[in-house]
Amino acid sequence: MCFTHDDCGSYSLALNSAAARGSNGPRWSLLMRRLCISGACAVVMIADGFVFCPLLGASEQAAPAATAATAGSAADLADSLDAFRDPKDGWLTCSDVALDPNNPKKLVFEPGKGLLLSLGEGKDLSTKQNFRDCRVELDFMIPKGSNAGVKLSGCYEIQILDSFGKTKLTGSDCGGIYPRAELKPRYRTIDDGVPPRVNACREPGQWQSLVIVFRAPRFDAAGKKTANARFELVKLNGKVIHENQEVAYPTGHAWHNAEKPEGPVLLQGDHGPVVINNLRITPLVD
Repeated sequence: MCFTHDDCGSYSLALNSAAARGSNGPRWSLLMRRLCISGACAVVMIADGFVFCPLLGASEQAAPAATAATAGSAADLADSLDAFRDPKDGWLTCSDVALDPNNPKKLVFEPGKGLLLSLGEGKDLSTKQNFRDCRVELDFMIPKGSNAGVKLSGCYEIQILDSFGKTKLTGSDCGGIYPRAELKPRYRTIDDGVPPRVNACREPGQWQSLVIVFRAPRFDAAGKKTANARFELVKLNGKVIHENQEVAYPTGHAWHNAEKPEGPVLLQGDHGPVVINNLRITPLVD
């Protein structure tokens, strides 16, 4: 085995012996991943007696812990599937996850609890609780080329996509407000949506953070809409990508549907593998 060094001053250990990995490829992938505690030194012991001692970088990490700012705001809904409506087909919980070393478009995982995972076949996962104005915070990881999303009120989507390295952005890219679309005669977008201000997307296999402050549409006593839905603030990996952005219609093919004053937070899981951690939803007061 050997250590390698990157430009960020972090070290990672690679195991050169394929025989040592044997049939435990997924477990080795998880153990060999670089951790993320900037400026620290970690030691990981495994049953075979190997010791990993990387100087940890700031971008790659095990499942991130909740920050002090989020820990007190709301319960972590990613800890189990209890907070979500049926059907939950295609979603499961796991304790750890990483890119599949044999296929960068897939994820490997350790069974357990603490993370929500769709391997690309999960139905849309909706919270049991409906929300009006709310703050949504979560961490996510996707493999190469994957596609997911977070929909406020079940119909206003912030896109999750592998957009790492792209320079020309649309609303279909990571952090974008997804375009309107038509289903027939074939699925197609009919506008560009709202692109993120900057491309803050990290490379596949890294944990990424998303913060959304959402204001639901307003209606008068007769049910007439008096104010559009609005993304007051959206941050991807700490960078502001939207501020006070009105949304005149629901996104995707839902733009034909009648808008409502409240709805669930929906996680898209049928377009590609995605794992969610530290999902916290805090209702906001006017």
